[in-house]
Amino acid sequence: MANLKEIRNRITSIKSTMQITSAMKMVSAAKLKKAQDAITAMRPYSSKLTELLQNLSATLDSDSNAGGNYSEQREVSKVLIVAITSNRGLCGGFNSSITKKVIQTVQEKYSNVDVDIYAIGKKGNDILSKKYNVIATKNELFDNLTFDNVSEIAESLMAMYADGTYDKIEVIYNQFKNAATQITQVEQFLPIKPIENTTDAAVNSDYIFEPSKLEIIEALIPKSLKTQLYKSIRDSFASEHGARMTAMHKATDNATELRDELLLTYNKARQAAITNEILEIVGGAEALNN
Repeated sequence: MANLKEIRNRITSIKSTMQITSAMKMVSAAKLKKAQDAITAMRPYSSKLTELLQNLSATLDSDSNAGGNYSEQREVSKVLIVAITSNRGLCGGFNSSITKKVIQTVQEKYSNVDVDIYAIGKKGNDILSKKYNVIATKNELFDNLTFDNVSEIAESLMAMYADGTYDKIEVIYNQFKNAATQITQVEQFLPIKPIENTTDAAVNSDYIFEPSKLEIIEALIPKSLKTQLYKSIRDSFASEHGARMTAMHKATDNATELRDELLLTYNKARQAAITNEILEIVGGAEALNN
């Protein structure tokens, strides 16, 4: 059994750890509320905008060249994967789930084509740069996460697709469900996926377009793509705080349990030491009397 001083030192160390993890949990909980409100408010707008764009695109002729060929389906020879992680750790399996999904996607879908990585978040860059070619990193984005800053990234991705640098661009991120659950998603960013059910009533509805349908689509496509990427990053941002809050909550609970066990061990060791001292005193007194 460890001596009393060693146990006291371990208890002190665990109490310090508990203070840190508890503080981090409170900070993440405060940030999560704001991030959750932002992504919850944005999802309906993003979904409706994407649905509208798909409905309009489905009614256009294939040779209309709407939106700078962002809907053009090409033979895939080079792929860009946008991996969205975080800049900091201590958030459970949040970052590892993304890196594992990237590796799995490359192995299962793109084993015979060239794949590059566009890393948003330091943790993803640190891991993926060891296996793949990372063409760009945007670690500073989370310091000022705004639609304008994300739009610059979306524009660069759109330009790389339009000039033929990449034939397909996919985004891998954690979708926020609740504080304890994040769902890893793989979404096709470019080319724009055609609507699956072209017989839908929304497609066949009799619309009056002003200005022309083509002009509307050309204006909607860049906005829709920017919104889609912004939603993905916002989802990831909320997921990060939820994962960190949950991880720190579990860490605090584990530290509390370990502290209680050590306190019990310490009290037993202290009682044993006191008992031994009493026995030595009694034995010494009896020896003197004899």
